[in-house]
Amino acid sequence: MTSILVTGGTGALGRPTVDHLVATGHQVRILSRRASVGRTAGPEGVTGDLTTGVGLPAAVEDVGTVVHLATSLGRRDVQHARNLLAVLPRTTHLVLMSIAGIDRIPMPYYRTKLAVERLIADSGAPYTIQRATQFHNLLDRIFTAQRFLPALLTPAVTLQPIAVEDVAVRLAELVDEPPVEGRAPDIGGPDRRPTPDLARAWLSARTTPSSPVVRRRVVPIRVPGRAYRAFASGGALVDGAPYGRITFEDYLGAKS
Repeated sequence: MTSILVTGGTGALGRPTVDHLVATGHQVRILSRRASVGRTAGPEGVTGDLTTGVGLPAAVEDVGTVVHLATSLGRRDVQHARNLLAVLPRTTHLVLMSIAGIDRIPMPYYRTKLAVERLIADSGAPYTIQRATQFHNLLDRIFTAQRFLPALLTPAVTLQPIAVEDVAVRLAELVDEPPVEGRAPDIGGPDRRPTPDLARAWLSARTTPSSPVVRRRVVPIRVPGRAYRAFASGGALVDGAPYGRITFEDYLGAKS
């Protein structure tokens, strides 16, 4: 029986993806630089380093699919992909997680993600690229980082955030399908929302009787530059019916 190897399997997206794959009957390995990935049962932990390549040949042995979720936020992502492709059996399906709009929004991290997509597309490996919109937890982190400011600043753009749990379901679907040999349809969350509305929802969910957060204002801002203009023109949105079902309020309520 072949296994599924998940890189980045202990991250924000990796954990629900691994859990969903296991729940649907798959044999799963989690790649980690360390000997233990923090699980005493369930998925198998295998040791391998995407940066150096050490341990990768053994990690991909008898693997039918690799779900590549690991990211260094752009610093070493291209090298990681090269090292993974160098040891990947030619029949192994590589499923890559990527970001909606990276070919429209000129940000350094997005350029790196696009370079990874192109590297995999040119490799000759059977592959599927899945792009998704920004995750709910990313917005949560951005708003939380401003918790000590007197106001909550947010770009005046519209986003379509999606829950990692919804993305995990889609990745599990792709594992059971033939390689697309290109991009699967982009997926986004259930709602297109101005970020000031999302910020107000976050403030409301974080308000307690003893918290002063309710007194804070949300301040929409406009930022000069091409990246902001691309976001403002809808570059991060996806066409078609929304895939995700979990709203930002659902996400916030589950964390309360």
